[in-house]
Amino acid sequence: MAVWRAGAQPDASMSIKVMIIDGHRDFRRLLMHHVTTCWPDAAITDFDPGTAGHLPEEFSGAGNDIVLLGDNQGNRSSLKVLRQYLERPGFPPVAYFCSNARMKREALEAGADAAFLRHRLKHDELIVRISHILRSRSRVSSTHSLFIGDARAGIHPLVKGYRFLSKLSASEHSSVYLAEREADGIRVVLKVLREVPDLAEGIGAFDRFLQEYEMIAELVHPNIVTIFDLGVSDDHAHIAMEYLAGGDLRQRIQQEIPEEDALQYALQIASGLAKVHSVGILHRDLKPGNVMLREDGSVALIDFGLAKRMRLRQEITGSGEIFGTPYYMSPEQGHADDVDVRSDLYSLGVILYEMLTGEKPYKAANAMGIIYKHRRAPIPRLPPPLQHHQPLLDRLLAKSVDARLQSADEVVEWLQAI
Repeated sequence: MAVWRAGAQPDASMSIKVMIIDGHRDFRRLLMHHVTTCWPDAAITDFDPGTAGHLPEEFSGAGNDIVLLGDNQGNRSSLKVLRQYLERPGFPPVAYFCSNARMKREALEAGADAAFLRHRLKHDELIVRISHILRSRSRVSSTHSLFIGDARAGIHPLVKGYRFLSKLSASEHSSVYLAEREADGIRVVLKVLREVPDLAEGIGAFDRFLQEYEMIAELVHPNIVTIFDLGVSDDHAHIAMEYLAGGDLRQRIQQEIPEEDALQYALQIASGLAKVHSVGILHRDLKPGNVMLREDGSVALIDFGLAKRMRLRQEITGSGEIFGTPYYMSPEQGHADDVDVRSDLYSLGVILYEMLTGEKPYKAANAMGIIYKHRRAPIPRLPPPLQHHQPLLDRLLAKSVDARLQSADEVVEWLQAI
């Protein structure tokens, strides 16, 4: 076992401690390089189970902030070693490195904090995952050891020029942070997209996504989120956008929305869509979670084009009910047909119905059941006190695109007349 330190270490509290366990010397050195590129003061323990023998049964990983475990464990199964480590109370987080997708899946199922394919290891992805693991486990007392730059406030390891304030959310594809722009102190929402285009999806789709956000950034409209910055690296992109402190429309719906407010929100959404559609962009993922509120009560659309780039995902509760995109999909989008601006108008109709009634128009036990109802089930009827809005809903939720209102401008005119 050898301990290797990169650079001076004037303050031990500002250094992370990493243990690398793998039988390939070159791979251990590669991991060292990745780690020390981001954390020059990292204290790294380099252990070769092939030549030094296996670690004793009482090994607890104590003193390490993270263990990087490779699948070359001499004559032992690396997955068995992984499971043994994870069973030990207080064992540090483990990132696992393997040679095939099956082992990666089994490692994650066993409880590994992260898993990577050795032959497809990418620096940015690795550093982001390690940073998130260390933050979530609270194993580093100083944000300096996690974030490049200003020691007074952390900065995202891949995005310079912003002070990290807090993590707002995370998904398979991205993490969202509340940050402060160093240049002027403005609070922003910093979205870091971790998903790297693969061969199936292609670089072109990723580029188109970025081009759409560049176009959105040039739009100035009160009902479209302001984009301050768009950055691209080899393996990730980041978007710095306006911080909308009022939460999302989904939360507002749960509190019940007065009829007048629901119509006003619908008018603002339609106005934002009209502007977006005017430059040839479809939203494709319009839902209450992508409509944000400002403190003054105005709304702004966010997350343009994500549904086109990312695979459809749903969140399923214990009772089997589905929450997510299928509730707001137009019939043509749900059946993978061509879509145009009228698909976004259908989604707006679903949102309007939900704002007025507090209920979604179609429910089913699974995603396909909801998609089927969007295509086949009758348009739901509003309760008697709201029936004067039924003609508008009929024109927004029409199954045939030709029977719908044909543009967001028409929706704006209708709502303004009301």
